[in-house]
Amino acid sequence: MATEVSEHVALSSIQNADRPLVKYVPSIWGDFFLQYASEFMEVDDNMKQKVGVLKEEVRRMLVSSVNHNFSRKLDFIDSIQRLGVSYHFQHEIDEALKQIHDSFTNNAIITPSDHDLHSIALLFRLLRQQGYHVSSGIFIQYKDQNGNFNEKLRNDVRGMLSLYEAAQLRIDGDDILAEALDFTSTQLKLLSSQLGPSLVTEVEHSLRLPLHKTLQRIEARHYMSFYQDDPSHNEILLTFAKLDFDMLQKLHQNEIGNITKWWKKSDCARRVPYGRDRLVESYFWPLSISHEPQYSIARSITGKLIAVLALLDDTYDAYGTVQELELFTEAVRRWDASLINFHPEGMKAVFGIITELCNEIESVIANEGKLNFIIEHVKHAIYNLAQAYLTETKWGNEGYIPTYSEYKSNGVATSTYPLEIISFVSLTTLATEEVLNWISSDPEILKATSIIGRLLDDMASHKFEQERVHVASSVECCMKQYGISEEEAYKVLHDDITHYWNVLNEESLKLMNVIPKAVLEFLVNLARVSEIAYEKYQDGYTKGEFLKKYVDAVIVNPIP
Repeated sequence: MATEVSEHVALSSIQNADRPLVKYVPSIWGDFFLQYASEFMEVDDNMKQKVGVLKEEVRRMLVSSVNHNFSRKLDFIDSIQRLGVSYHFQHEIDEALKQIHDSFTNNAIITPSDHDLHSIALLFRLLRQQGYHVSSGIFIQYKDQNGNFNEKLRNDVRGMLSLYEAAQLRIDGDDILAEALDFTSTQLKLLSSQLGPSLVTEVEHSLRLPLHKTLQRIEARHYMSFYQDDPSHNEILLTFAKLDFDMLQKLHQNEIGNITKWWKKSDCARRVPYGRDRLVESYFWPLSISHEPQYSIARSITGKLIAVLALLDDTYDAYGTVQELELFTEAVRRWDASLINFHPEGMKAVFGIITELCNEIESVIANEGKLNFIIEHVKHAIYNLAQAYLTETKWGNEGYIPTYSEYKSNGVATSTYPLEIISFVSLTTLATEEVLNWISSDPEILKATSIIGRLLDDMASHKFEQERVHVASSVECCMKQYGISEEEAYKVLHDDITHYWNVLNEESLKLMNVIPKAVLEFLVNLARVSEIAYEKYQDGYTKGEFLKKYVDAVIVNPIP
């Protein structure tokens, strides 16, 4: 009791201390998504029946295409994937690509005389995406006697675009793909002014958002308009993709509607006035991890959790004192709210909401008949995040600028991605003890996706954050350690991001037969949403207007 009283006295003396408060603008969405909140999602029976018929027709065409023209087969699979409906036909696509791999790659009979650059680059990309370690040496044949890519390729814009997309799947040591990327990106930029309207739009889109680094729902929305203008498009596939997009969008609207209803009922914005109200942006992250219908519960609860993690971040970053936060972190470690009885109401509210969400996860796990080890993984990840936030707070208060490596090491946790992936996977059928133990061990692929997110976030937000007392970001750490300018630091960070994408690609190939493919795709999708949310050095999470066009495209606006 004496200890509690002394803590109360000590904390009371700093209740009115200067705090590095930030006045965040209100959510740009307000109550907009409440209109979608309901107990049940209604989908027109006629639409469901039509979609079912079209789906089976697409399946029939996919299976029958296996024995048809090689190039057309690849294009059909690519279109299915880019239109966002591959989740319906994963088994058939797996079988088709296995047959293609066995028939062509193993027999080493792919040559320019047999197939054009587009087909060979597409083959390479599709097989690497599938987990086949196809050698990049397949592209040596497109070099001239001086070891440079043949200038004649400039006349094949479609082939160069496909090679550019294939080069995104390079790993460290794939020098020829690094050269291919330099060559194709340079040539496509030079040629863009000479292309027709449709092709120039496609080239500019790919240069800005390569296929491998964008989200499937965003790509599907874009590709539909491009695909329908192609005279050779498959009308059945296109119609199915449009209807499927709209049906799935209704589910996503229902999810964000019910999350909004929960947020209002929990009164989070009023109870934690110093924090960011970014519920819609928070839901965008688990929607990016996977949009597939079977992950609805995982999206809904992880979306809530990410919204509360923003409040937790702001508690450490823009409100709590070091003394308060040390006790708060200990409360998280012990899972004991009594340790923060004398803390400000907002901090107690954050702890309480996190506890409620863990109880909700526990309830879902219990209903699914799963074991308690799952919730322990979630709680441990929450503590790791709190501890990393506390480290940053102490660095900021002490004026300590860590080394770039030291910052990145701590930044794996502060990206929040280890906790997000633990939460998401925990609420799916993929949540085995083996998988969760692997995620909790901080494997290289998780470190890579987390650091990509951390560095992109920093470049987008560091100038705003440095206007107050705040921990140095990766930009400032890099500038100090290497004695370089901000512009030069950006170059270092971009080179690092390129390296970590290579790591992601390589680890995905290594782990394809060890870890469920879906889990690996979740992790890559976290890197992809970082590329989207922080593009052009804009913080699309904190400043929702920069993310709005994507939210509109995938959640709000149906296909015309």
